[in-house]
Amino acid sequence: MPHLNEIETFRAVWDREAQGTIRLLEALPTGQYDYRPDPKGRSIGELAWHLSEIDGCVSFGVVERRFKPEDTLPELVRPREVGLLAPGYRRVHELAMARLDKVKNEELESSVTFFDGSPMTIRDVLWVGLLHHMIHHRAQLALMCRMAGGIPPGLYGPNREEMQAMRAQMQAAKG
Repeated sequence: MPHLNEIETFRAVWDREAQGTIRLLEALPTGQYDYRPDPKGRSIGELAWHLSEIDGCVSFGVVERRFKPEDTLPELVRPREVGLLAPGYRRVHELAMARLDKVKNEELESSVTFFDGSPMTIRDVLWVGLLHHMIHHRAQLALMCRMAGGIPPGLYGPNREEMQAMRAQMQAAKG
């Protein structure tokens, strides 16, 4: 395998994580779009779509070198059905990946002003503002999926149901 520079590594990791995000979005229980364990918090549908907003807004901000809440992207109109969240995220992620094709490794040390007014390097925006931010909210969404009656997929190892199936398969193999 060829040696990847940092931006290539980021893109590979981000895309791999996006595939896990799609699996989780596909596992959300139908009919639970408005499920909200905290009356003041986001619903499953709102939190799920925030994952698309992260990909879209952060990739746009990196390429344009500006992060303004008033910047809106046409691809970020939120679907209102659980079944539309995964295909919508996939579409936004593909657009975001294409957008970041323009970012070169040499630009990672460039500084930008993030949404909160703080200066950040492009490197930190990508790794923290995009990737870690997405993983953080995806973990929240996995818990909400379970609480709403769904079965979230194992992302970094098997979930409870996958582990039970593995144990049953090992028992059956023993005879």
